[in-house]
Amino acid sequence: MTLEYFLKVVRMRWITVCSVALIGVLTAVIIILTTTPIYQATTRLFVSTSTGLSNSDLYQGNRLSQDRVMSYTELIMGQTLAQRTIDKLGLDMDAAALRENVKAKAKSGTVLINVQVRDQSPVRARDIANALSNEFVAMVSELESPTNGGPPNARVIVEQRAAVPERPVVPRTKQVLAFGLGLGVLLGIAAAVLREVLDNTIKTRENVEDSAGVGVVGSIPLDKKRRTEPAISFGRDHSPIAESFRALRTNLQFLSVDNPPRVIVITSSVPGEGKSTTAINLALALAEAGNRVALVDGDLRRPAIHKYLELVGTVGFSTVLSGGTSLADALQPTSFDGLTVLAAGVRPPNPSELLGSRAAQALLDELRTDFDFVIVDSAPLLAVTDAAILSAAADGAFMVVRFGSTKRDQLAHSVQTLADVGREPMGVVFTLVPAKAAGPYGYNYSYYGADSAPELEREPDTA
Repeated sequence: MTLEYFLKVVRMRWITVCSVALIGVLTAVIIILTTTPIYQATTRLFVSTSTGLSNSDLYQGNRLSQDRVMSYTELIMGQTLAQRTIDKLGLDMDAAALRENVKAKAKSGTVLINVQVRDQSPVRARDIANALSNEFVAMVSELESPTNGGPPNARVIVEQRAAVPERPVVPRTKQVLAFGLGLGVLLGIAAAVLREVLDNTIKTRENVEDSAGVGVVGSIPLDKKRRTEPAISFGRDHSPIAESFRALRTNLQFLSVDNPPRVIVITSSVPGEGKSTTAINLALALAEAGNRVALVDGDLRRPAIHKYLELVGTVGFSTVLSGGTSLADALQPTSFDGLTVLAAGVRPPNPSELLGSRAAQALLDELRTDFDFVIVDSAPLLAVTDAAILSAAADGAFMVVRFGSTKRDQLAHSVQTLADVGREPMGVVFTLVPAKAAGPYGYNYSYYGADSAPELEREPDTA
């Protein structure tokens, strides 16, 4: 995995990264709000020894002071000084508790000792630091004074007294927030990469070829306008989605030069992949080129064509097959030149048997005779067998695959369902392809549309 791969994954799954990063920041805020503030007061002590006036005496005295400094730091953090300070201030704590909040540090080569005292109260932290330093000065005087009553061998001076600290040292707000954000970003990237590795949806031509054994013949970009207007007005529309359907129309001519398909079934693996929108606009794209096109709603269970094109849905495919009306009477003209629609008709109790009948085959043959192209919108393959039955009577089928939603095993199973009836899909049409799909998948699209019920679904979440 290269840096470029990680950047592309972050770009495609930025919602995951931002969500985890936000959780990290919120966790840091909670820690800050629930942590008791601790204040730190600091004093500085100077250690000196009694020496002569010669350079040799001064040097030896300085070395002696430095040697004492290390011992003094241990005494400052000891039990005795802690108890003397408690007694001096009348503190309500034991010596062990005070020792945990006292720290003495001396820099090597110097005779200075920094004493740090921490407490929940800034005023008490100052008082303890100053009292402890004063008690230590007295302790050193006692320890270093000779028994014969002479001057002490060393002495300690409070060089800098403690002041009331203005800000707490715990929690360190900026550091905690920065750590929470940084950790959240790292975990977010890890989560995004993990999701990418575990993602079983189809996003590339390679995914299609591995799962279905066929190629991509069309890539339909995401166009949210299709939520309310499924049909594209090709005569005056030159948007990316219109051009993508024109490209699909062109590719259709090269699928079989010697015997081009004229009766084409449009199906998908599961509902919500945009097959009805694809069927409508492929038919319109063919009609724009001057062809006489019949659009048949072969989904007798959840018909949608008549809703999208505002036609009568109670008369159509099922009523013609049952003998309730003639094909000529069931066909409905549309406001689009060259396009005629055969709606689904009344929902029958036995759709599969009806579609597999000889009457259905005869109906498709009659449409083949009367029109240049017949586009059949059928039910999803993994839901029912209707599409496989229609595909056996047609010249071929297009599999509609929703970018980032259809799973590889679903596509493979659908292709196998067609193979069971002796059909292989002519190709796959990618739908609802986001504009920034060039991320880690190496695919670059414009944008697409379909996002309403039942076939125009939500834009895929690539977070």
